[in-house]
Amino acid sequence: MNRDTVLPDILTVKELADYLHCHSSTIYRMLKRHEIPAFRVGSDWRFSRRSIDDWIESKEAGESRPLDTRLDARQT
Repeated sequence: MNRDTVLPDILTVKELADYLHCHSSTIYRMLKRHEIPAFRVGSDWRFSRRSIDDWIESKEAGESRPLDTRLDARQT
């Protein structure tokens, strides 16, 4: 899956792993380290496509500040 592919606004771990061309275990490792923006729906992790695209842009720009991975429900 490339960045031009039409994706839903909210991604699952598998969809995000496909989007980033990595294994789902890499996504879970990044979640554990609070390295990627995410939120939970029950026991499942979800990712805002917009937040992921912003995160990618910040990484491409060399930004290395700590990331709070939990989105406040009031902000969505």
